[in-house]
Amino acid sequence: MTRKQKRVLHRAIAAASLLVAAAVVCSDALALIPDGTLGLLIRLALFLIPYGIIGYDILYRAGRGVIHGQMLDENFLMAVATVGALCLGEYAEAVFVMLFYQIGELFQSIAVGKSRRSIAALMDIRPEVAHVLRDGAICDVDPGEVAVDEILVIHPGERIPLDGEVCEGESYLDTAALTGESVPRHVRVGDAVISGCVNTQAVLQVRATRAYEDSTVARVLELVENSAARKSRSEAFITRFARVYTPAVVAGALLLAVVPSLVTGQWAVWIERALTFLVVSCPCALVISVPLSFFGGIGGASRHGILFKGSGYLELLSTCDTVVFDKTGTLTKGTFRVTALLPDGDTTSEELLLLCAQAEQFSDHPIARSIVAHYGAAPDATRMSNVCEVAGEGVTACCDGTTIAVGNLRLMARCGVQAALPDGADIAPGATVVYAAQGTRYLGAIVISDEIKADAAEAIAALKRSGVRRIALLTGDRAEAAGAVAAALDIDEVISECLPEDKVQHLERLIDECHRRRGARLAFVGDGINDAPVLTRADVGVAMGALGTDAAIEAADVVLMDDKPTGLALAMQLSRRTRRIVIQNVVFALGVKLAVLALGALGYASLWAAVFADVGVAVIAICNAMRNLR
Repeated sequence: MTRKQKRVLHRAIAAASLLVAAAVVCSDALALIPDGTLGLLIRLALFLIPYGIIGYDILYRAGRGVIHGQMLDENFLMAVATVGALCLGEYAEAVFVMLFYQIGELFQSIAVGKSRRSIAALMDIRPEVAHVLRDGAICDVDPGEVAVDEILVIHPGERIPLDGEVCEGESYLDTAALTGESVPRHVRVGDAVISGCVNTQAVLQVRATRAYEDSTVARVLELVENSAARKSRSEAFITRFARVYTPAVVAGALLLAVVPSLVTGQWAVWIERALTFLVVSCPCALVISVPLSFFGGIGGASRHGILFKGSGYLELLSTCDTVVFDKTGTLTKGTFRVTALLPDGDTTSEELLLLCAQAEQFSDHPIARSIVAHYGAAPDATRMSNVCEVAGEGVTACCDGTTIAVGNLRLMARCGVQAALPDGADIAPGATVVYAAQGTRYLGAIVISDEIKADAAEAIAALKRSGVRRIALLTGDRAEAAGAVAAALDIDEVISECLPEDKVQHLERLIDECHRRRGARLAFVGDGINDAPVLTRADVGVAMGALGTDAAIEAADVVLMDDKPTGLALAMQLSRRTRRIVIQNVVFALGVKLAVLALGALGYASLWAAVFADVGVAVIAICNAMRNLR
């Protein structure tokens, strides 16, 4: 507990003790209090002491709200109801209502604090200092002062302050804070590492590849810190509802107190019923529990390496019944390996590989990197000029004055090259073929294979079990490769050989078909720079975060830090559970309140019932919302 929470608890204990003592002293059985005006004043004084101890801050806030014209809140409702009860001689009820309300507020504060601590645990990934190797000495500097290409020294037990590449050492990294993955990741020289991970074994030297403000840890913290500002539709509705609801119930209480009293002359009876009406009508359960449910959902998801950019996306994901996947890097590992070299004519395998590596050295595409890696040496960049990467097709460049092209059949057609695989070429299902040409002369092809991620089939099956009606694969890869992956994973629809603009057009069609089912939405999952337009256009864009490009992460609404497709199934499960909790709280709170309001207006519900309908319901709703923190 915080110091403030402990003070409220101590006040509640003191007020409860004094309330019991006052009730005992004033009981008819003991007959210690004389009758008449003096006895009335003594009783009032005895109960005013615990009332003042537990309720002074509520009265202060209510008075301040009246002065500033912001009187129609829960403080005002509680102040009017309890002061009215004191005026009617219901001293014990007045103290108990205020006591129970404060206990409910304390419970809410503890619940919110627990949720905030779950978010704050993620904030611990922010490194405090970076050890930088400068002029042969290690300097401790702020991570924001480290320049790209500087060498960082990370000792065992320390967090990696910036994204980089291991240039010396071998160790294991604890990535749980970022990805939720409990198994440490082995890294060696040449491996990329992301900031926020903990070095567990040996000293590492890491060359910084990004400035701190562009690093993974900075982006994660920004996402989490800004998520609370983006409200869900349910939260926005509850906020608007409370603004209209509170003035309406105050007006209703006034009418209930005045109109029947003018008819019957029983002012005390109807004023008490109006006070009961006020206590019951306080919207605490809704105003508190709905945002807390979403806040807890975001916090719980972050512990599993799932980052929602706002509660609106957490809610929206629960309505998605269509999921569209990119292939490379999303359902497949994106770590290609060359499996065959198929030269044509007079070209040798060595010449084919050399020219392809020369062109592909300037591309960041996984296929390009795999070709350069297979070449095994650094290609001579000075021989190259006029390099142009054509999105969805490949690379063209000028090498020693001759134009070369490396890419798919669309690029070959664009360059006027007749490309074909040799007779009898055995291409494995799911393999990608890269064709090469020099001028208009066809040089041959390179066959590259990618592997399906280990949990991809499990992810598709889990999504279907959760009620997703349609799963599609949208990729720029050739039809044979896309079809093989779709068949292996039991995907319903395959759309292949798409340029970036084609992806948007196909996604528009899928969205239109999805929206014809009332309330249904579509989610797109991708990781590449070509996926940014479709991530933005989808109802919910989901980026594979740890290996995904900056453009994809910026465009997405949800980020899966561990790059596992099963993270989407878990995110959807958390989203739907959060929505169920919100609906449960709204239905329960409104149901109980409406029932007790009706009973109170008819005289069948006292202030005690009103206390349960207000604070009791709020406490139950908060407990229900806290299930999201598990």
